[in-house]
Amino acid sequence: MTDLQIRKMRFAFADHDVPFRWNEENPAFSSMANAVSFLAIGFEKMIVQMIREAKPRFTDPAIAEEAEAFVRQEGQHSTAHRQHVAGLIRSYPGLRETLDRVIGEFDDLTTNTSLEYRLAYTADLEATFTPVFKLMLDNDATLFAPGDDRVASLFLWHFVEEVEHRSSALIIFDAVVGSDLYRMRMAPSIFRHVMRMVRIACQGFNDHVPVADRLVDSMSMFATHRYRRRLGRLLPALRVPDEGTMPRAFDRLPLREQLVALAGVVRSQLPGHDPTHETLPELAEVWFRRFDEGYDVTRWYTAGLTIG
Repeated sequence: MTDLQIRKMRFAFADHDVPFRWNEENPAFSSMANAVSFLAIGFEKMIVQMIREAKPRFTDPAIAEEAEAFVRQEGQHSTAHRQHVAGLIRSYPGLRETLDRVIGEFDDLTTNTSLEYRLAYTADLEATFTPVFKLMLDNDATLFAPGDDRVASLFLWHFVEEVEHRSSALIIFDAVVGSDLYRMRMAPSIFRHVMRMVRIACQGFNDHVPVADRLVDSMSMFATHRYRRRLGRLLPALRVPDEGTMPRAFDRLPLREQLVALAGVVRSQLPGHDPTHETLPELAEVWFRRFDEGYDVTRWYTAGLTIG
């Protein structure tokens, strides 16, 4: 039997304005995390439809149960991210077009790619989450604590649950497709698509959110864009619009931890990878314990208890 829990969360995004720059101390991370919300909505919609399509091919009841719990967790994530993004759209109506574009791209995957490809897409992307989210959760005091507690708590919940179901997508892929070679062959196109989705979101931020509100050029998370900005200073004919400063989201994090996360991402794509054995963020264990004790995890930093 699966040990995944379904936790329904509401983060009071409708109660008052949702700031784009929700972590004042790290506007680059604010922008990157906002892009994750846009991506999550389209990706998790695709997952729901994919599992529906895959159900007739589950021959083991345990796989069917794992898939059901997995998709129910992802559905809860999508609902919460929609509330977050709806708050941003209230302040910046042009972001509705950006959201529609991201969802449309994932809808196109559902319509025009095979079930096997979408299972590989989900398995490959989900496999990267534990090392990447460990980096973030291990540095929550820098990335999350200084920010709007609703937004910070949304991402903490989402990321610890991604750690909780870290093996689910690969379990489902192996049950239906069962080819590491196919998964590896598809990886380049999968991650090109992921980065295109992030680019759509970040370009939308530049287009529809005033520089005064975001401070950073949201496209600065891409090395090619930073290079073009620098080149434009030297060659006026190649100059691109100045859309804000160009810090990176993880500039303040220890380089060694960033390299460990990068190594984990590479390892996650290799044959025989088993996320069960990944090193987990300590904050995940604290979060699950506090949730079980009744702590208000929708206000992680302001609910009146000290993490420990």
